[in-house]
Amino acid sequence: MILFIKLLLAHFIGDFFLQPGSWVEVKEKRKIKAYQLYIHALLHGMLVMLLVWDIQYWPWALFLAVSHWCIDVVKLYSQNENTKRLWFFLDQFAHVVIILLLVHFSGVDVLVYWKSWGEAEWLTFTAIVFLTIPASIVIKTIISKWDPLPHDDGTSSLQEAGKYIGILERLFVFVFIVSGRWEAIGFLVAAKSVFRFGDLRQSKDRKLTEYILIGTLLSFGLAILTGMVFLAWR
Repeated sequence: MILFIKLLLAHFIGDFFLQPGSWVEVKEKRKIKAYQLYIHALLHGMLVMLLVWDIQYWPWALFLAVSHWCIDVVKLYSQNENTKRLWFFLDQFAHVVIILLLVHFSGVDVLVYWKSWGEAEWLTFTAIVFLTIPASIVIKTIISKWDPLPHDDGTSSLQEAGKYIGILERLFVFVFIVSGRWEAIGFLVAAKSVFRFGDLRQSKDRKLTEYILIGTLLSFGLAILTGMVFLAWR
């Protein structure tokens, strides 16, 4: 199962860390003519080879890179402004299915690049990586349907503060779960509620309140689900 974890980690890094927003915009505009599409697929193949660290695996890495390109092309030509959210999740689902098929059919003994790392270490690292930028993008995609503040309301906040707050809270929740400290999650929820209460009360905006509540519940939900999967897998 360590092979699946490594391939999933390669996917997270390639899709969410090494793909700038500008690449996404160019791909959506130029589609198959965008060179970023080909670099993106190539990066996935290279990441697989780096994490697997077995030269015999190159045909499967090439297959993953080509299949990733094909899936992205289907998404680019099929989605529109109203179906972007749906195609984001269909795209991610298709990539995971390809990874599962590779694990099932490749039958290659995977060498461990970091000799001291076993399945538990790779699983922990992959879970932590997922709870950072990938989880933020998943939540942003889900709640992008709503825009509670279409115009500047005169308030200001640190740049991307919400994203980093969400990352930290998900990591805290994950640590609490794997260490068996479920009660600490309640204290974290209470602490965030105290800080947010003033903003929500002053805003007098029901849409903003609902928007923040949905985002917070999704953030905690993803962290709890990841922690439970980790415990069940371990």
